[in-house]
Amino acid sequence: MSDGTPPPADDRSLGELVFDVSEQVSTLVREEIELAKTEIAEKVGKLLRGGAVAIAAGIFVLAGLVMLMHSIAWLLNDLFFGDNFWLGFLIEAAMFFVIAAIAGLVAYRSVKAGAPPTPDMAIEEGRRIKQTIESGTTPAAGEGP
Repeated sequence: MSDGTPPPADDRSLGELVFDVSEQVSTLVREEIELAKTEIAEKVGKLLRGGAVAIAAGIFVLAGLVMLMHSIAWLLNDLFFGDNFWLGFLIEAAMFFVIAAIAGLVAYRSVKAGAPPTPDMAIEEGRRIKQTIESGTTPAAGEGP
């Protein structure tokens, strides 16, 4: 026993077996926690990159929309209102509020429907481990609950 190799299974006491199992479970739990941390970090990184690109796209869309709406307001002034150019801008402002309301509704529904990033792989692995321990058997590779 002093050379670091475990004795044959028949020669080990119940206490040694329990110690080995608890040591292996402890290692397994640490590895599962590390997997969960890695999975969360990966998902958060993807969310941050996607959010940054979406913000950049939104800025360009907003700039283009401002130019388009400004030109439409002047067109309305030229076609319908003569020297009362403020009426064209008032109509445009109303359109902006309608668009903002629709966008806000879509954003609210998206946020409400979206799930927070969860460590799905780690949770699934934890379920498999629990099932294996409870049943006393080892599942085949690729086999899940």
